Amino acid sequence: MSKFAVAGATGRLGRHVVDVLTERGHQVVPMSRATGVDIITGDGLAEALTGADVIIDVASWHASDQEAATEFFRTSARNLHEAGQRAGVAQITMASIIGVDNATAGFVAAKKVHEELVLSGPLPARILRAAQFHEFVTQLLDWRQGDVAYIPALPTQLVACRTVAEELVDLATDPGGPTPGTPIPEIAGPRRETMAQAAQLLGARRGIKVVGVDGSGMPDADIAANGGFLPSPHAKLAGPTFQEWLDAQP
Repeated sequence: MSKFAVAGATGRLGRHVVDVLTERGHQVVPMSRATGVDIITGDGLAEALTGADVIIDVASWHASDQEAATEFFRTSARNLHEAGQRAGVAQITMASIIGVDNATAGFVAAKKVHEELVLSGPLPARILRAAQFHEFVTQLLDWRQGDVAYIPALPTQLVACRTVAEELVDLATDPGGPTPGTPIPEIAGPRRETMAQAAQLLGARRGIKVVGVDGSGMPDADIAANGGFLPSPHAKLAGPTFQEWLDAQP
């Protein structure tokens, strides 16, 4: 049994990572400000990492501002590497976003820097790139103003957080790890659709009108429209589809 320290353990993805690790019999140390661990200030970090074998980093910045997100990831990567090295941690496994190589602006560009920082640190690092989450569609509708939600009609291949968590734990626990020279692994859902189409399915259940828009004004909207954030040919595709996930919600 290994001991895993999960950064961002109470977040959207982190909760599922903790569940998967626990179900598989691993010891889990949840790290978030809610559990008394702050990976930015370092408060509680050394104690949390004591005896940990692996760090799984799914901590994220709460807004899309590129500069603020980059600073968050720069600090978190440095702190996790330094504290992890002192604690004798063997590796860091982090979640990233499909298409980061194509990003030029916004949150995804900040995540690109995060990957570079994690890979350049003293601890061995593994990365899993994921498509946007089913749960993100819910967030988009929650952000709407008024009775109509204007959602970008940009192509995506949505994936469930639980599916990403399972793949991330598989990667973190693989004794061999990725083969050197192979592409960074990716996980995406089985169905290509636009974000607006998925939002319309959810909107129909909630009584919210969803109107698809071209996404202009969003960072890298042109790149997204041309498929720049869709999974690569080597990506693993796994269900449920957004419709199946929606049908399973209470």
